[in-house]
Amino acid sequence: MKKYFAIVAMVAACTFGMTPSVMAQDEVADEAAATEQVVDSAEAVVDSVEAEAPAVAEEPVAPVEEEQGLHKTLKTKFIEGDAGFMSLVAIALVLGLAFCIERVIYLSLAQVNTRKFLEALRGKVEANKISDAINYCANTRGPVAQVSKKAMQCLDSEDQNDIATIERTINTEAEVQGAYLEENCSWITLFIAMAPSLGFLGTVIGMVQAFDDIERAGDISPTVVAGGMKVALITTIFGIIVALVLQVFYNYILSRIEALNSNMEETAMGLLDMCVKSPKCKK
Repeated sequence: MKKYFAIVAMVAACTFGMTPSVMAQDEVADEAAATEQVVDSAEAVVDSVEAEAPAVAEEPVAPVEEEQGLHKTLKTKFIEGDAGFMSLVAIALVLGLAFCIERVIYLSLAQVNTRKFLEALRGKVEANKISDAINYCANTRGPVAQVSKKAMQCLDSEDQNDIATIERTINTEAEVQGAYLEENCSWITLFIAMAPSLGFLGTVIGMVQAFDDIERAGDISPTVVAGGMKVALITTIFGIIVALVLQVFYNYILSRIEALNSNMEETAMGLLDMCVKSPKCKK
């Protein structure tokens, strides 16, 4: 009996002692299964992202181009052209614009209200205040006032106050003032002619460079010819642009000169009428 109870006790002890270890092994197995499930789900997510990534990468991306301003573009083209001829074209532009601005300022200052000036001068002549009329003309700017001043000086003199002398003096002074108005215009026309000529000269030299490159390379290809042709075209374009700009200013200057000449003709007719009616004029 004692042996029987001892065997039962040992079996019970082994049974209860193995139960915790079996439970621990079950828990470890459950945790491993859960871990494997998490890893599998993560790998599935990574695979799905990698599968979608090429589709996103295949979408075309528009290239980003930097916008260049007008000043930067002109500077780039100026550098790409032949520096020697481009510098000459730029000098022609600067000097031509300098003469144009000088003429525009001079003609703007020479412009006066002709009718208002003649009315004021007529009042002084009718009042026989010739000295005041001379001072009034001297204090007024422009060719119209200068022509009137010469006429009043003749009228105020004792030996040149006849109508023929006054008319001759008016015509002479009008020609002198017209020459003053056209002063430096010849330089503007020179630069208008020089600018495209320099551009065409650069074109010819660019063509010669292109043929030299072809001769050295022994082959006619766009790469060989492109350099010389590009220089030729750029110099030609800039030369024509300079000539056009100066031509616009020159035409404006000519229109102002014509207007002032018309004012002097109107003034001359009014001066002769004043002098004929003046008691100091010899008929």
